[in-house]
Amino acid sequence: MRIAFIGLGNMGLPMAVNLLAAGHQVLGYDLAEAALEAFAAAGGQRAASARQALEGAQAVITMLPASRHVEALYLGDEGVLAAVPAGTLLVDCSTIAPAVARKVAAAAAESGHFMLDAPVSGGTGGAKAGTLTFMVGGETATFERGRPLLEAMGKNIFHAGDCGSGQTVKVCNNMLLGILMAGTSEALRLGIANGMDPNVLSDVMLRSSGRNWTLEVYNPCPGVMAQAPASHGYADGFGVDLMLKDLGLAQESALATGTPTPLGALARNLYDLHSKAGHGRLDFSSIYNLLASQA
Repeated sequence: MRIAFIGLGNMGLPMAVNLLAAGHQVLGYDLAEAALEAFAAAGGQRAASARQALEGAQAVITMLPASRHVEALYLGDEGVLAAVPAGTLLVDCSTIAPAVARKVAAAAAESGHFMLDAPVSGGTGGAKAGTLTFMVGGETATFERGRPLLEAMGKNIFHAGDCGSGQTVKVCNNMLLGILMAGTSEALRLGIANGMDPNVLSDVMLRSSGRNWTLEVYNPCPGVMAQAPASHGYADGFGVDLMLKDLGLAQESALATGTPTPLGALARNLYDLHSKAGHGRLDFSSIYNLLASQA
């Protein structure tokens, strides 16, 4: 297929490269010149603008930072819905507010397009390896139409329900992830303060009731896992500001539905403090360092 891929950041770039590897023709666009150069170096076709990337596209995939970017790209006068013909498959992999996903999907349906909200989990490692988990909202027929593209980028593809459902699942998942990362960091800091080797402590917890994803593949303590961002200065990965955004979306949803999420609120406040201290671009596992400064 001829695919327009807009948003070639830490996640979008390797996802687009995996589509190339699957044999698709991918036209990519990003505001950052470095991202465009990296995409071209991987064999992709760079576009001079989002509008140019959309020309002749049979499917559009987007990976953008926040709700406002998705609304502007899809609903603007020169946006996706105005640029591509009716019947085009649209897949937004950004993590945004479920209400915004439903709004954009409704506008897409009105103009004769087929849309999925398909946020991802698995981090930059999963994006590079093509093992991402997709949480997909949309009509069943549209989901099946989009499945081959998602399978080129991921390993676990879940149809969560109607439009917006994928975003709801993602917001719940990332709220839990933020809580787990903060809790794991606290436990490690406590053990180290009492003379424990973080490698031993991590190994024991990994095989005990405290086991969780952060201990399995994303340990926040430097030197424990060679492949984790913590062992590389917390560079790249999933940024603090992105986690803060997702935790904010969770709190918005909690307020809208009257659902108590005290741990989610606390995690959001911790990441807010960390971001305001100037660490917003670091990987979210760097919350480990915030707990050190508080000690």
